Order: sequence, then structure tokens, then C-alpha cells
Amino acid sequence: MSCAICETRKEKRFCLAVHGRICPQCCGEQRELRFDCPSECVYLQQSRQHERPRPMTERDREALFPGVNIEETFLYQHDNLLLGLSFALAKSVGANPDVKDPDLIAALTTLGKTYQTLAQSGLLVEATAPNPAEQAVVEEMKQVLAELRQVEQQHLGTSRLRDADILKGIVFLTRMAYGRTSGRPKSKAFIEFLAEQFPDKATPGSDEAAPRIILS
Repeated sequence: MSCAICETRKEKRFCLAVHGRICPQCCGEQRELRFDCPSECVYLQQSRQHERPRPMTERDREALFPGVNIEETFLYQHDNLLLGLSFALAKSVGANPDVKDPDLIAALTTLGKTYQTLAQSGLLVEATAPNPAEQAVVEEMKQVLAELRQVEQQHLGTSRLRDADILKGIVFLTRMAYGRTSGRPKSKAFIEFLAEQFPDKATPGSDEAAPRIILS
């Protein structure tokens, strides 16, 4: 029998995305391009093990916010911020399973631009994501940031979370996302990483509370 995609080469494996048997070449060439490959696909899992993301040096430097320097101490001094933002991303995916890595990256970039302007000039210029799905991710992150500041205000009498700190947190996750995604339009490699950190958020409709915020 011939491949269900190219209809030329011999089929050798069953594709969960097309619900038919395809050839290895079409599997490799079309994976996460034309089709939404489910995470349980063994061939996708194998590719995750052997495929290396594009080096950061090969990516658009402006997309990585090159002017933002993240000190090593930032990661443990602001772990609540990173945890909260990561949780917001995972929760967004749980609410909309159609979201892909590029959507999360676009949302992070959008919010990053807003806080870059805030940190540099003090002006609030709201950047808007190009589509509703990405904007929903932005709104989820903004809600978590508001909750972080509210908890600080309640416990400390003031909020210590600066706009510059939020920018660094967003940029850190943006760079992480670029480092983990396959770069394909329908990639979910970064999303799968988030699902490992917050497994309850992988289920649509989950309303479990956000991770507890501990103020040091």
C-alpha cells in the first residue's frame, strides 16, 4: 500500500494525525507543519530525543530582547514571578488545547514589549497580540502579575515587584520557549515541557488554584 500523504512511497508507519499509514519521509517532512501531531505519537517522541532546537545565535536577535540582561541571582530571587508566569502559560494551554508554541511565544513577546516600554520610560503602552488566542494568554499572565502584586501588598504593605523585574521574567521565559520549541508552526515541545511542570493544567477546564505564593 502507498503512503496516505504522498501516495507514492510505501507506507511503513501509522500516523495518528492523518489516521492512516504513511511513509517515514512524509512523517519527517510534514511533522508539525501540515498536521497537529499528538504528543503520544511515538515518532514525535523519538524526534524530540534526537532533534536539537536551532541555536539562539541563528534566531532573530530582536525577538530575544538582547538589551535585557538577566543575572544568575535573578532566577532564585524571583522564583515566585517565574513560577506564576509559567503557571499562567500552562493554564492558558489547558483552557485552549489548540494553542501552539508560536502562540505562547507571540504572547510573551507582546507582554514583553509592554513592560520594556514601562521599564524604560514609565509609560504604559499596551501592546496587543495579533489574534484572540494569543491575547487570552497575555490576559492570563497579566492576571497572575496583578495577583502577585496584590499578595505582596497584603503581606508587606507594599509591592516590591518592579516593572524591570517583570520584564526580565518575561524575557527569561521567552528565551526558554525559543530554546525548547522545534520551531515548526504546530510545535508543542515547549507546551509539553510546561505540562510536565503543571500536569493539572493540561486538562481543559481545570480550576485548581495557582501555586501558593511564598514571600521571603
